[in-house]
Amino acid sequence: MKAMIIEKYGKNVPFVITDQPMPTIGEHDVLVEIHAASLNPIDLKIKEGKMKFLLNYRFPLILGNDFSGVVVKVGDRVNTFKPGDEVYGRPRKNRIGTLAEFIAVHEEDIWLKPQNLTFEEVASIPLIGLTAYQAFVDILNLQKGQKVLIHAGSGGVGTFAIQMAKLMGAFVATTASEKGYELVKSLGADLIINYKKENFEEMLTGYDAVFDTLGGEALVKSFRILKPGGQIVSISGMPNARFGKEANLGWMKTTILSVASHKIKAQEKKSQTRYHFLFMKPSGEQLKALKEFIEGGLIKPIIDKVYHLKDAGQGFKYLESGRAKGKVIIKIK
Repeated sequence: MKAMIIEKYGKNVPFVITDQPMPTIGEHDVLVEIHAASLNPIDLKIKEGKMKFLLNYRFPLILGNDFSGVVVKVGDRVNTFKPGDEVYGRPRKNRIGTLAEFIAVHEEDIWLKPQNLTFEEVASIPLIGLTAYQAFVDILNLQKGQKVLIHAGSGGVGTFAIQMAKLMGAFVATTASEKGYELVKSLGADLIINYKKENFEEMLTGYDAVFDTLGGEALVKSFRILKPGGQIVSISGMPNARFGKEANLGWMKTTILSVASHKIKAQEKKSQTRYHFLFMKPSGEQLKALKEFIEGGLIKPIIDKVYHLKDAGQGFKYLESGRAKGKVIIKIK
């Protein structure tokens, strides 16, 4: 099968289109012919070796973390899916590789494709949809009327997160540039802060939650806008000891995270808030819930550009530029 691989970690390591062996499936696996995949910032972090502390892959490595496609074969103990089913999913972190013509994935990590979307549209959903769902439902338990700040609202995760938070009845503030203003407004954002001209930490106060997609100074400043008891969920900040324990990383790595995240812990204590690092988990059950929202017209995908597999390297360059409004898709079938 054709696949895009990297042969070692590194920012300037080239993407290579090559022939790779067909995946083999276990008794609970499903073999999917991939029609489309999406590009995500985590792909670039993996490529550059920034995720080695949490994930260390063997080479050659096929990148890609979510997909849509058609089931072509199922394992002996799979009962939920059959050949011909149109599905979408996010493979487990040790089984990534969606920038390829086929993938073997555990049956619990996929669900039936929303029927009102194309394969390209559906491929944009799994990673960002599960991330937003787990942030707002599993961690924050976001309630109607609560106030949440979503950083980078016009980005891939942000566009979905705004819709998810509004669906749950929250008041949504977001940061965006002038180019992203109309997009985030159309998605339901109640307050839009031009991050190039305005400082969100000077404009907002008494917020219940922050969904951080940026890390760095944006994360540090986010503590200032929370009311006591408020919470931050970050996908770009430093993992802390709490995450290390929940992820069963072991004593050594958890201790290292505790030391590395001491400034965040100090911010938590000072502001009487709580910080969570989110490392999203695959979930077919949650994809089922998202399917219902999408088919009900409550959430829609936002796609910026579509590239073919042979041009995926260009897609990554565009993603890395920070100009994408919504998702960057790779068409494979």
